Amino acid sequence: MPLIDIRNRIARAEAEAGRAPGSVHLIAVSKVQPNARVEAVLEEGQRLFGENKVQEAATKWPDFRSRFPETEVHLIGPLQTNKAKQAVELFEAIHSLDRPKLAHVLADLAQKRGQSPRLFIQVNTGEESQKAGCLPAEADAFVADCRKLDLPVVGLMCIPPVEEEPALHFALLAKIAARNGLPELSMGMSDDFETAIALGATYVRVGSALFGARSPQG
Repeated sequence: MPLIDIRNRIARAEAEAGRAPGSVHLIAVSKVQPNARVEAVLEEGQRLFGENKVQEAATKWPDFRSRFPETEVHLIGPLQTNKAKQAVELFEAIHSLDRPKLAHVLADLAQKRGQSPRLFIQVNTGEESQKAGCLPAEADAFVADCRKLDLPVVGLMCIPPVEEEPALHFALLAKIAARNGLPELSMGMSDDFETAIALGATYVRVGSALFGARSPQG
């Protein structure tokens, strides 16, 4: 689907929800997409992208950034602590802060660098054993702990279970964010981003609807 169509759908969803125009940011999920597809979307004017893996971003984005210097790249996949140093140098935001060990590593790196990417805490709203994210019951305490470490936590992120109604998970995430004074919500993907916008999303992560089916490689 062309970029303009996705942007128009976001604008309609904003209007229907009574949201201010431009209050929702589109993250173009470029993971495992061929460079030609990513470049085409860059040429159309998109400047915010999401990657799942540090290694892939490291090979893909330095060249693109040299040609499209206003581009922001966010890490939306799980982050291993041994990749944290590279991640904080590559990404403007990390959406997958999910455990104390990672929080301490990121805090140490922020102290050494004097700066940090913006951080979103990932909440495992479906309490799925195979999925990353802190549990909803632990989210308030984890937010407080991250703040004690002076980490720039700006919001929350979730990935609802595929077989469940996403609105329930979006509403839960919004409730946790509101009581912790966090303004940003990273939620909603290709199949449900309009629902996420209705429930307060400020960042939506759209891949397949924008780029088409992912490459089997990578």
